[in-house]
Amino acid sequence: MSKGKETRSELVRLQDHATGVEVLQLTASPFISHATYFLQSSFTPDGRTLLFISNRSGSWQLYAVTPYPDGPVRQLTGGAPIHPFSPAIAAGGDSVYFVRGAAIWRLDLASLGETCIIDFGSGSMGEPSLDATGEWIVAALKKDGQSGLAVGRTDGRDWQVLPFPRTVIHPQFHPVQTEWIEFAGDPAPRMHRIKRDGTGLECLFEHGNDYFVVHETFLGRTGDLVYTVWPRELRVMDWAKRTHRTISGFNAWHITPNRDGTKILCDTNHPDRGIFLVDAASGARKLICMPDASCAGSQWKTSRYALAEDFAAARSGAGTKLSWMEAGTDTVYGPQWTHPHPSFSPDEKHVVFASDRTGTTQVYVAAIPD
Repeated sequence: MSKGKETRSELVRLQDHATGVEVLQLTASPFISHATYFLQSSFTPDGRTLLFISNRSGSWQLYAVTPYPDGPVRQLTGGAPIHPFSPAIAAGGDSVYFVRGAAIWRLDLASLGETCIIDFGSGSMGEPSLDATGEWIVAALKKDGQSGLAVGRTDGRDWQVLPFPRTVIHPQFHPVQTEWIEFAGDPAPRMHRIKRDGTGLECLFEHGNDYFVVHETFLGRTGDLVYTVWPRELRVMDWAKRTHRTISGFNAWHITPNRDGTKILCDTNHPDRGIFLVDAASGARKLICMPDASCAGSQWKTSRYALAEDFAAARSGAGTKLSWMEAGTDTVYGPQWTHPHPSFSPDEKHVVFASDRTGTTQVYVAAIPD
């Protein structure tokens, strides 16, 4: 396929074997296809278009099913491959931001025109995150052996790099106090914050390597942080008071709150108990469906961050890549496309996830039971 080309719908209607809910399989090519990262929506705000990433053209590119769910598959980007977990849809739904190498690009969904917002040349970047105003954008950056956060305006102005002594993962703007950015330092301690002007850097939660905090994100518009202590419990931290509360004691993995912070979607691993909807106040949870994904990654069998010896063992494998920034076949934290990464549809009545249960990763959407 090439940029702008359309092919017929790949929709297959299924029924979940555990709960009986309808599951739509949106992709069916013999190549990897997966939804956008769990911290971002895979749908445009109007729910008419579902975005996914695939290597079916020979490199990682962005595609769409539009109109959802039975419209044709359209290739949206072409040329140099994109970071396969980087697309982030603008609040208005008219454009998508994504990463190539160490550059952030904006794609106009109507014209498919691409504009480079900022290019740091050599290096690599993680997924971009937009603030609530749509004016600012942030992404993790590695360049010349230095890690940090690249932050600036979506019109290309006022960009700067905020250095950090360890790898930076998943920076996100506070949903209300938009001058604040929360980000993960890898490995422990994990949770930090900094203002977009570079001031106010601090660790939000001091802990050791054997306290495996992962996948922290904001609990909707509450502004508090919800996170997993793998594989023990799902927790929330009050942004202002720094107090912590256990929501539920189970192996919640990738977590996605709804907009008002009352419900949390999550997948599970070791064992795969399914995709759940968790009540943020009571901890009560409801099974939505079984993703049956392989959920690869040796580190998820442990309850600590990867140490030097873990990465040394991975390096001994021919062609193995080690970093999430490289989006490679990492045997430590796993090929990310083998993980479900559930996220909400705009009406919060469906869950989007990925699964390689057929042998090749495909995109699925399941109805959330009333």
